[in-house]
Amino acid sequence: MQTIKETIAALKAGTTTSAALVKKSMDVFEADKKSALPLNAFLEIYDDALSLAAKADEEIGAARAKGDEALNELFSKKPLLGLPFANKDNISVRGKALTCSSKILKGYVAPYSATVINRLTEAGAIPLGRCNQDEFAMGSSTEYSVYGPTRNPINRDYVSGGSSGGSTAAVAANQALFGLGTETGGSVRLPASYCGIYGLKPTYGVLSRWGVVAYGSSLDQVGILGHTPQDIALPLSVMSGVDMYDDTSADLPEAHSLADLKPYADFAKLKIAVPKQFLETKGMDADVSKVFEDTRKWFESKGAKIETVDLPILEASIASYYVIALSEAASNLSRFDGIRYGNRVDNEKGYDELYIDTRSEGFGPEVKRRIIIGNYVLSEQFSGDTYKKGMSVRARIQREIAALFESYDIILCPTCPTPAFKLGQKVDDPLSMYLSDLFTTFVNLSRIPSISVPAGKTSEANGSMPVGIQFAGPMFSDAKILSIAQVWEDEHPGSGKPVSEVE
Repeated sequence: MQTIKETIAALKAGTTTSAALVKKSMDVFEADKKSALPLNAFLEIYDDALSLAAKADEEIGAARAKGDEALNELFSKKPLLGLPFANKDNISVRGKALTCSSKILKGYVAPYSATVINRLTEAGAIPLGRCNQDEFAMGSSTEYSVYGPTRNPINRDYVSGGSSGGSTAAVAANQALFGLGTETGGSVRLPASYCGIYGLKPTYGVLSRWGVVAYGSSLDQVGILGHTPQDIALPLSVMSGVDMYDDTSADLPEAHSLADLKPYADFAKLKIAVPKQFLETKGMDADVSKVFEDTRKWFESKGAKIETVDLPILEASIASYYVIALSEAASNLSRFDGIRYGNRVDNEKGYDELYIDTRSEGFGPEVKRRIIIGNYVLSEQFSGDTYKKGMSVRARIQREIAALFESYDIILCPTCPTPAFKLGQKVDDPLSMYLSDLFTTFVNLSRIPSISVPAGKTSEANGSMPVGIQFAGPMFSDAKILSIAQVWEDEHPGSGKPVSEVE
């Protein structure tokens, strides 16, 4: 599949059509369902995707008949016209199923579209279908789904990462041009690393959360997945900005530059911080360490100055993250009780039993585990000692990261201590699964942007699986880290386009 830029050029020239793009994705989806090891990235293709594509083709055809000026004007107003994208199962699309990959929301249909969906469709993009995820976005492998796991398109014996594993696998397998995911502690960057594509977690608030099912409200963020940084930059430019429905939303100062992303040109002035704590992490895979060193040397070869920095507070980031995230999750999920939201398990015993039975049957084991931990943390006996301490640690992380960026431009570190692991390897070991987020949670806690870049692969002996490296910058530096990542892509062409087993 071509990049967004190449596809737009083909649509303008008439060498492809939006309907052809959608039809190809539908054919791949149907063929994949019949394979021995289905990818299970898309849960469904929306039934109106082809008709929306046909309307887009009509608009493009009418403009082309009037000449290049009219065609360019059309695409300036609708820069994503005719381009299909993958959508995670916790982002609302009006009139479409929305289940968060959970039994408790089976049959639920979204009454309105999320702001990010509205802005994409206004720009001409076509919601192709909803994608698999960990239930209520709680997981790091997309194995905690009522629909079964999503497999890694590079090697289907491995996980795709989570919780946005479905959207990521769909993009990596060339089933969609770009995809939307969400992350609370790394759920866009982690699967991007595992599947070998680019994944951006924007600055908190740059993308509205209106219409996105909440996990941890102070941490949640919509993210974007693509084959190149440019494939992420254009959708980001369309979706970003203040939303009257989301009080935490914010404008992105350099959003205008994203529509035509330029490679970063001033590496000689680039100062990069490498946290000492991440270099000394026990359990760091040797192949990940090698890819990181290669990336570090690449920056040095470009003239960038790299220094190791000491940030002891990072050692507390994973603990602080899980205290806050699980507390907020327990609060947010309290509404799914069979009375306000969710499938009801009726009985004749009373409201308490109805509530217990509904949640017991509706939620999976990982969601139950996190609700229990969150409620425990928030209990009267422990809230002062645990939750408030987690919040104070978070505040300190924010301060120290902000202070660091007064002297440095970006933070460089691996996305994950390990590459993708085999299906079932960690599903019964929640602590090991939680530690997959070891290098990503500080980004969410400090509300800064970060992109996972496909920087290399493990050795052939270890399966030649992708390895991602993070470029994280200060708040609202989204355009800058994307432009730096574009230089990487330009010098390592195709690094975000893994060969798919689907094609």
